Amino acid sequence: MADQPRRPRTLNDARTEAEAAFKRTTTKVAEAPPKTPRLPGVRELISLRIDQDVLEYFQEGGPGWQDRINEALRKAAGK
Repeated sequence: MADQPRRPRTLNDARTEAEAAFKRTTTKVAEAPPKTPRLPGVRELISLRIDQDVLEYFQEGGPGWQDRINEALRKAAGK
């Protein structure tokens, strides 16, 4: 097979190729579904780092220390 001579690239060719490449790589991101309202009183399991002395303070009262931390955080949040 004989190699065919290449025609010189023009600005329009480069622009067309760039636009086509851009369209291929940019896709519309699907919108996230709306957040569903939380049920009152339902707790969520999380990981929280607090200082050791703060943890010891709440644990000194025995069982229910997580509830006491929750109450303190609620009060601090103004709720």
